[in-house]
Amino acid sequence: MSGQRRTFLTLVGVVFLAGGIAAEQAKPAVAPPAATTQKPNDEGAAPSGKLVAPVRGEAELGYTKPAVKNDGKFLTTTMKVKNLSKGAIAGLKIDEFWYDKDGNPISGSQSFRYRKPLQPGEVIDVTLKVPVIAAMKTGRNQYKFEHANGKIKPTLLPKL
Repeated sequence: MSGQRRTFLTLVGVVFLAGGIAAEQAKPAVAPPAATTQKPNDEGAAPSGKLVAPVRGEAELGYTKPAVKNDGKFLTTTMKVKNLSKGAIAGLKIDEFWYDKDGNPISGSQSFRYRKPLQPGEVIDVTLKVPVIAAMKTGRNQYKFEHANGKIKPTLLPKL
């Protein structure tokens, strides 16, 4: 009796399996998501929907001359940054360090971190805001560029 029961259960399992396979094949194909329309030479446009491997080692980055504005309470530094490398820059970090008139560091440094990979040719706006300290002298600041996989070779560009 147990042999007949085992055969019956095996046949029932095969029928359910075959029915499940047939149901999967009967489903209509899902349409791919609509692609965004971007011109290939747009400023700041990343490649259309393509994943780009991140840069390992030294990456090239272009930036405009930083503009520093003092509103009395904060020094706000703004600049544009462009990825000049062939790969994406993952974990972009820009640090700003301030110095007094004698060249001694002041504890008024600020960091900027871009959370997404910066795609090749992509342009972003960077804003660094630091409280004003009496010993700060405008123009006595320095920038350090780095990313998750190595160093960055920054290049000052006239415009982006």
